[in-house]
Amino acid sequence: MNYLRTAILLAGLTALFMGVGYLIGGEGGAMIAFLVAAGMNLFSYWNADRLVLSMHDAHEVDERTAPDLVRIVGELASRAGLPMPRVYLMDNPQPNAFATGRNPEHSAVAVTTGLLQHLSREETAGVIAHELAHIKNRDTLIMTITATIAGAISMLAQFGMFFGGHRDNNNGGAGLIGTLAMVILAPIAAMLVQMAISRTREYSADETGAQIAGRPEWLASALAKLENAAHAIPNERAERNPAAAHLFIVNPLSGQRMDNLFSTHPATENRIAALQELARRMGQGWSDGAPARQTPSRGPWGRRPAGGPWG
Repeated sequence: MNYLRTAILLAGLTALFMGVGYLIGGEGGAMIAFLVAAGMNLFSYWNADRLVLSMHDAHEVDERTAPDLVRIVGELASRAGLPMPRVYLMDNPQPNAFATGRNPEHSAVAVTTGLLQHLSREETAGVIAHELAHIKNRDTLIMTITATIAGAISMLAQFGMFFGGHRDNNNGGAGLIGTLAMVILAPIAAMLVQMAISRTREYSADETGAQIAGRPEWLASALAKLENAAHAIPNERAERNPAAAHLFIVNPLSGQRMDNLFSTHPATENRIAALQELARRMGQGWSDGAPARQTPSRGPWGRRPAGGPWG
C-alpha cells in the first residue's frame, strides 16, 4: 500500500513541477520540468536520505562516539524486529528527531544534541521507538522523497519570479499574473500534500512506537517537552528547509512564517490523548494531567548505564 501511495505522491508532485515549468516556459518549460522531475524521482529513491541528512548537518555516530544512544537504538530495533539502522547526531539545540531511508535495510535515525540534553533516558527511548515505527511501517521512503521534491517545487516556483511567465501566454500581463499565482500556490500545494500524508502517519507511528518501547507515557512525556521546546528554541536549518519539516517527530518550525498554517503534524495534545487511551488499553496506569516522568532502574533495553546523557 505504501508503494502505491508513493507512486501517487510522485505523480502529483511531478504534475505540480510541470505546471510551474509550463508557466515559466510554456510547453518547452513543461517538458524540461518533466525530465528534471523524472531524474529527480530516480535520484531521490536512491539518495534522498543522504541529501536530507546532509541538509541538517547530521554526522554518523557509533558505539565509541555515542555508546548510550547507539545502545538504545540497537535494543529497541531488536524489539521491533528491525535491522540495526545507522545512527546520526545533529548539532542543534532544539530537541527533535527524524528517521529516513528507502527501506528498513537502508535506514537511519537522527536525533539532535538538544534532544539528549532535554529528555530523560526513558523519554529518549520513546522518541527513538517512534522513529523506528516509521521505519517498520515503511513511511520513510515517502517522507524523504516528499521532502526532496516539495523543496524543489518551492525553488522552481521562486525562479518563476525572475521570468514573468511564457511570453506567448502574456496577454496584457495575464501570463505574469499566472506565474505569480503559481509562485504562491505551488509551494502551498506541495505543503498540502505533505500535510495529507503526514498527519495519520504520525498517529500510527506513535502507537507502534509506544508498543515497541512498552510504555506509552514515555513518548507522551517526550512529546510535551518537545512541543514546548520547539516554540522556544529555533531550528535554523529547518527554517531554511521547511519542505523537510514533516520528517521530524514534532514540527521544528517557529510558526513565525506561513509554514505554520500548513502544519504537517497533528496537535500534540491530541497525540498525547491518543497515547493515554493506548496506555489504558494496555492496562497501564496514567496520572492525571501531564504524563509522569518514568525512571525505572530497568527498561526494555536492560540496566541503566552509569553516567551518559541520561545520567
